Amino acid sequence: MDKKLLDLLVCPVTKGPLVYDKARQELLSKAARLAYPIRDGIPVMLEEEARELSETEVEKLAS
Repeated sequence: MDKKLLDLLVCPVTKGPLVYDKARQELLSKAARLAYPIRDGIPVMLEEEARELSETEVEKLAS
């Protein structure tokens, strides 16, 4: 994931920052509790394509 692109992207729901999860190829939004997939190197920033984060995943983002 390009660092410059990551700096420009925000959560489409909350307009808040995103955290890149390289292992799962997702962009995580703590505020929205959503994980947006990255497919073929392209972030899919659609709420209906995102999965909900578990309580454990949200807690990990907080630390």
